[in-house]
Amino acid sequence: MERPRPPVTAGYGRVDVLVLCTANRCRSPMAEALLADRLASTGVPATVTSAGMLASGVAPPTEVVAALAPYGLDISEHRSRHLEAADVEAADLVVGMARSHVRDAVVLVPGAWPRIFTLKELVRRGSDAGPRRPGERLARWLARVGEGRVQSELQGDADVDDVDDPLGGAPEAYVATAALLEGLVDRVVALAWPAR
Repeated sequence: MERPRPPVTAGYGRVDVLVLCTANRCRSPMAEALLADRLASTGVPATVTSAGMLASGVAPPTEVVAALAPYGLDISEHRSRHLEAADVEAADLVVGMARSHVRDAVVLVPGAWPRIFTLKELVRRGSDAGPRRPGERLARWLARVGEGRVQSELQGDADVDDVDDPLGGAPEAYVATAALLEGLVDRVVALAWPAR
């Protein structure tokens, strides 16, 4: 039996995506794995990495590993990584799980503001701006998505664009976070890398 062919996404070129959360143990490694898998399955050449604001070298909780198992993804070997300015500078797109992560990345590399969004914000604004057009570079699409956006929106404690951290919660919280992230990742891929 012949395997189904991935959607034709030729012409997009290689992309480097950085995913951020606080400890780089739950949300960002889940989103990293889901996004890397989704981009690979649609034929987009990509490098997806993740980092956090806390210490490096810490394993994900067993609940995170278990929550991703139904997706066929194993992140048991993942170890947390502390965010460095070079990570932000190298990325074509930086996606935070919460507004605080976007703030931290912008403080490190202020000039990267046009390509740093929370995952929910990217989906919301991307849906309003419409999917990437044929021949449109990622940076140009991100400029459309971010049109009218101001950094002062990152101030305060509003969490409308945040993905809640399941750390310390019941196993069901991790499963719910993985499901939420899968839906958001699917929407981002459909918007930023629509099948041709």
